[in-house]
Amino acid sequence: MHEQLVTVAPPERPAAQRPAERDAYFDNTKYLAIVLVAVGHAWEPLRDGSRGVSALYLLVYAFHMPAFIVVSGYFSRNFDAAPQRLRRLVTGLVVPYVVFETAYTFFTRWTDQVPDRPVSLLDPLYLTWFLVALFVWRLTTPLWQRVRHPVPLALAVAMLATLTPSIGDDLDLQRVLQFLPYFVLGLCLKPEHFRLVRRRAVRLAALPVFAVALALAYWAVPRMSGAWFYHRDSAQELGAPAWSGPVMTLVAFGCSLVLVGCFLALVTGRRTWFTALGAGTLYGYLLHGFLVQGARFWGWYGPAWVHEPLGAAAVALAAASAVTALCTPPVRRALRGLVEPEMRWAFRQHAAQPGRT
Repeated sequence: MHEQLVTVAPPERPAAQRPAERDAYFDNTKYLAIVLVAVGHAWEPLRDGSRGVSALYLLVYAFHMPAFIVVSGYFSRNFDAAPQRLRRLVTGLVVPYVVFETAYTFFTRWTDQVPDRPVSLLDPLYLTWFLVALFVWRLTTPLWQRVRHPVPLALAVAMLATLTPSIGDDLDLQRVLQFLPYFVLGLCLKPEHFRLVRRRAVRLAALPVFAVALALAYWAVPRMSGAWFYHRDSAQELGAPAWSGPVMTLVAFGCSLVLVGCFLALVTGRRTWFTALGAGTLYGYLLHGFLVQGARFWGWYGPAWVHEPLGAAAVALAAASAVTALCTPPVRRALRGLVEPEMRWAFRQHAAQPGRT
């Protein structure tokens, strides 16, 4: 029930009962990560014929989702399957998944010219796979918090997944399993670990490491498939020998962790103009895909200048601006009923337990 308005100021709550203030560092991290997600999606049509854009694309894909997933794992540490948390799992992940899976299906029927594309809740379309993955990961959180050596175990699961093409596309389980180690790593992290990567020495090394990584990506573009960083296929489906799946899982995990560490080191902990947008990154994530899909259909990638270096920079700026706008409070207020519905009518109200307030 909603609290009734009163005409007198309520007594000040003790500090322990006040809502925790959001950490600017993590809001900054989430915002910058979602900008990279949008830029990566916007660059995808520009890769053909441009080794430079392909290298930048490969570099971004090597760490942007791992960074987002590590932070998601870190903030899932308190998930304990309590009724209120299960309710939030349904309203914050299951319902948006059904809504946006359906919306993307109908939208891409038009943009992809596939009028008979079925609505399938078992086959996540485009970027909706992350909602399924986060749902599964959070449900299994209590298990990962109780086993010994959770990260090595999650890595073993990811490695075995690359050997199993029979997993198929249902619920995009390949991605769920292959990205699992990053989520489990986030569960194991503590505040002091983030303080370690934010030391001055790490910050100074971060940009040179990114420069070296970009050079390696430029070298690798014609020599290897960047699909290893998508984590959506088995080794056999990528046309590689079976043994390469577990090996590339470890290689990709190591490379991604180094870059995630450098990314986290460069994020400022100060409040900035975009800090408040970190609370709306799910909106930016779910909504920007309509613009990316529509841009192809509307012919925005058609002009030759778009495929030049300045064009790629303009596309990146446009993608960053668009996803920034989609994270703003007005968009969140307008679409909260779709992305974060309360759905009080669907759940029983649990009475407070004796001895608790």
